[in-house]
Amino acid sequence: MNRSEPIVVIGAGLAGLSCAKELVRRQVPVVLLEAGDAVGGRVRTREIDGFRIDAGFQVLQTAYPEAQRQLDYARLNLRPFQPGALIRTQQRFVEMADPWRRPQALFSTLFNGVGTFADRLRLGRLRAATLRATDAGSATETDLPLHEFLRQDYGFSADFIDRFLRPWFSGVFLEPNLETSSQFFRFLFRMFAAGDVAVPVGGMQEIPKQLAESIPDEQIRRNSRVLSASANSVELDSGERLTARNVVLAVDGPNAVRLSGEPVCRETGYGTMCLQFAAPQAPVDRPILLLNGEGRQAGPVNNMCVISNVAPEYAPVGQSLISVSTCGLPSAEVAAVEVAARKQLGDWFGASVNQWSLVAADTIPFALPIQSPGDSSGREGFRKTTAGVYCCGDSFSSGSIHGAMLSGRLVAEHLSG
Repeated sequence: MNRSEPIVVIGAGLAGLSCAKELVRRQVPVVLLEAGDAVGGRVRTREIDGFRIDAGFQVLQTAYPEAQRQLDYARLNLRPFQPGALIRTQQRFVEMADPWRRPQALFSTLFNGVGTFADRLRLGRLRAATLRATDAGSATETDLPLHEFLRQDYGFSADFIDRFLRPWFSGVFLEPNLETSSQFFRFLFRMFAAGDVAVPVGGMQEIPKQLAESIPDEQIRRNSRVLSASANSVELDSGERLTARNVVLAVDGPNAVRLSGEPVCRETGYGTMCLQFAAPQAPVDRPILLLNGEGRQAGPVNNMCVISNVAPEYAPVGQSLISVSTCGLPSAEVAAVEVAARKQLGDWFGASVNQWSLVAADTIPFALPIQSPGDSSGREGFRKTTAGVYCCGDSFSSGSIHGAMLSGRLVAEHLSG
């Protein structure tokens, strides 16, 4: 191995940027290759007719330890959601607020008809237990499918799970059956309890843009698609071959398997479709998440928000931007999902939905990696293949902004140590 050669990092998503940023900080030569024309990977924002459109419904949990370590929140100019959610259930909206941060909503939350009073006590017990935790999950903790954990360990009622916890965390994990690891759930629940859910006023791509500022521009090669990778070389589709001290694959699961030639992680993940509508008037006036508590039979919408209520900069003056997301990737085409979503939302808000115009529709087949109970593949945050290529990203850590950034930093520390 020639230590004068650069470490070549493939993929300028959050993991690749965090890896390259740490290598630059440690004065290790690095070249960051990105197939697209901009950094960010799955965290992208584009402008359409004056609207800021994120690639799917994405938010930042401000309590993420790795985000706090690597990002300057003041410069991101974050706009927070209101804690809690409005739940559509039994043909009306009820509020499920966070009484620890919005005590004025305690009465309405206690008597909103979702679950029982005992469920509120159980929620408080869960909150206290997760806030006492110190990491994303310990090997000594029992790891169960989330639906079993909620019933078995905490005794939540079926009504409270189905009308509140299921629509909330189905939207977080993008899977409706709550099969996700309870260890990962406990970590995320702590993040919800300890900080805000927020977006930068400039869109979510401001996060990878800020990470890229720490990397000299000449060390980031955009529009550089990789055909193959080995321990010490990379071949581009242009025919160019780069030699490297080490090669790091900071790509999603399918591309990690394709480029490594090994089953380093699952090739499949959870997908989603996000529809973004422009409206002359917002259907709600609060910066809060709305959840479908009526079940999947009510329609494809799992959750929605008026994102311009959270950050007015997302929409032109006089317009509102409404973000609507599915849980999982629908089998139907966009046009059919839009028709079904409009019908469902018409039941929620009435004829005003007919005035909404579709601005963008994003179909994202691999939005999150699958995280099953007992899956300890990402404990170290990265993986070395038998051929000597290193892999990092949320498929090797946790399906979150925190996991992607942490994974990138950890592999950089390992390679520069």
